[in-house]
Amino acid sequence: MPAPVSARWPDLGCGLVAIFRGLAPDDAVDVARAVRDAGIEAIEVPLNSPEPFRSIAAIAKALPGALVGAGTVLTPDDVDRLHDAGGRLLVSPNVDAAVLARAAEHGMVTMPGVFTPTEAFAALKAGASALKFFPASVIGPGGIAAIRAVLPAGAIVGAVGGVSERDFAAYKAVGVRTFGLGSSLYRPGARAAEVGRKAADAVAEWRRVFGEG
Repeated sequence: MPAPVSARWPDLGCGLVAIFRGLAPDDAVDVARAVRDAGIEAIEVPLNSPEPFRSIAAIAKALPGALVGAGTVLTPDDVDRLHDAGGRLLVSPNVDAAVLARAAEHGMVTMPGVFTPTEAFAALKAGASALKFFPASVIGPGGIAAIRAVLPAGAIVGAVGGVSERDFAAYKAVGVRTFGLGSSLYRPGARAAEVGRKAADAVAEWRRVFGEG
C-alpha cells in the first residue's frame, strides 16, 4: 500500500516561513500579524516553545488565511494536537514515516528535515510536501545542489537553519527559493514592531533576488 501523501506545498506569495521558537502565547497574535502584514504567509511555532498549541490556535484563529503550524513535531500524538489547534503546516527536524502519515490523514502540508540523499528520498517516499535541508548553514548551497541533482525535478526544497536574507542569492543559484527564517527574524521576547521590520526587509530582499513583486 502506498504511503499517504501530504497536501501539496502551496504557492505562497513569498517563499519564506517565519519560525517563532520561544514565542509566548500572549505575544503570538501580534508577532504573527506583524510578519503576515510584511508579506510572510507561512508561520511555524516550534513545539519546544512555551504553550505552543495555545499560540498556534490563537494565530490560526486570528489569521485564517495564513499557513500556520508547528515545528519540531516528533510524534503522531503531537500531530493530532496540532490538528486540533487548527494548524495546517507540520515541520520536523527528522523523517518519521508515522508522523508524516498522520499529518497526511489530516490533510496537512509537511516539511521534514533532511541532510542526506537517503533521508531526502525517504521523506519523499513517505509523502512529504517539501524537504527542509537542515541545518542549511552546514550543508550549504553546494551540498544542496549536489543532492538536488538526483532528486525528482518537482521536489520542493527549502533551506533552514542559519539562513538569513543575506544568503538568498547564493541559494537561488542552486535552485532554492524557499527559506525558513528563525533567529534572523525572531528571538524570544522580541517586540512585534521589531519583528515586522525584519520581516519586511527579508521579504523585500526575497522579491529583489527572485524578481517578484
